[in-house]
Amino acid sequence: MAYISMGEVHRRITEYLNGFADAVSSQDGGSLARLLSLSSNSPSLLSLADALNVFQDANRLIKQSDKCSQFAEIIVPLFRSLQNYRLGNLVDAYHAFEKSSNAFVQEFRNWESAWALEALHVIAYEIRVLAEKADRELASSGKSPEKLKGAGSFLMKVFGVLAGKGPKRVGALYVTCQLFKIYFKLGTVHLCRSVIRSIETARIFDFEEFPRRDKVTYMYYTGRLEVFNENFTAADDKLSYALTHCNLLKEANIRMILKYLIPVKLSLGILPKSCLLEKYDLLEYSNVVLALKRGDLRLLRRALQEHEDQFLRSGVYLVLEKLELQVYQRLLKKIYIIQKQKDPSKAHQLKLEIIVKALKWLEMDMDLDEVECIMTILIYKNLVKGYFAHKSKVVVLSKQDPFPKLNGKPVSS
Repeated sequence: MAYISMGEVHRRITEYLNGFADAVSSQDGGSLARLLSLSSNSPSLLSLADALNVFQDANRLIKQSDKCSQFAEIIVPLFRSLQNYRLGNLVDAYHAFEKSSNAFVQEFRNWESAWALEALHVIAYEIRVLAEKADRELASSGKSPEKLKGAGSFLMKVFGVLAGKGPKRVGALYVTCQLFKIYFKLGTVHLCRSVIRSIETARIFDFEEFPRRDKVTYMYYTGRLEVFNENFTAADDKLSYALTHCNLLKEANIRMILKYLIPVKLSLGILPKSCLLEKYDLLEYSNVVLALKRGDLRLLRRALQEHEDQFLRSGVYLVLEKLELQVYQRLLKKIYIIQKQKDPSKAHQLKLEIIVKALKWLEMDMDLDEVECIMTILIYKNLVKGYFAHKSKVVVLSKQDPFPKLNGKPVSS
């Protein structure tokens, strides 16, 4: 770090204190938010951190300031957090920032209007990001990573502050989305339920009054929850909402939504176009889609095996694995079409041995009993209309619509 004179140190600290006081007195939420944005690495905050690490008595300057002494409980630990963040002491930075944030929330309660919502949102974001970094530092030194869990508890308090009548309530959805990010990261998604219940059933909230950005994020995470719970119709509604309302310039966000919406659509019998997969770099789904079109079970299994780690990390592997039934349906339909061309009078009678031969051609070695079991499941789940003649080992198809389309509905349980 370059040499800094004491005069420059005083100037930087005083400039920050004046900026903080002015932002509060003029109720300028945007300016206050920038002063709290620790991880933004803004040049002004970095230079302030350098000054604080040279001058160890900033507390005295704060308490002597007519404008800022009343905010000492916010600024003193905030300065300590800045110092530690600049030095790479992330656990200490988190502890100090949490203390500052608690003091800020107490002050926020006393402000009648919602002018400081943007600043509160920055605190909600920063505490999550700092907690993640602090946990990585703890894990690298062999200690238990627990700060993200603590950040979740803090954000629940913030949510409680916002979940009341009045103009501040519009900030609740942003905090909810930060909580979702924490719960998904920790693998404690069941904790989302209580927050969702508050948002969706409390009369004080009108979903449409929330900012669009927050609604998109909320629908993305609740859509993912529906995917995990295999509620594909609800997942389709929520993820489609997120996609429709997402900023078209935010291609990374669109890709994140599609990563879950595509498996949901596939489960409902709706196939994406290849140009969509190419545009958003989701080519891991290409062979899955091709397998569904061809009725190629071998190709589906290869695609799942090739991208297994990726699909498991996303939590969509089991969803994609269940597409096998649709692939079997498509294979049967192809056999039916070929048979109809050869002998229309017997097209609706599919011998099991022909299905076994088709599967062997696809290098899927199954005996008659296994194929019989699969045919029974397809009929039970209404993917095939007809009945199974056990004695003659023949699937007798309905002459009207033997292969019903899903038409946007999930395969029946």
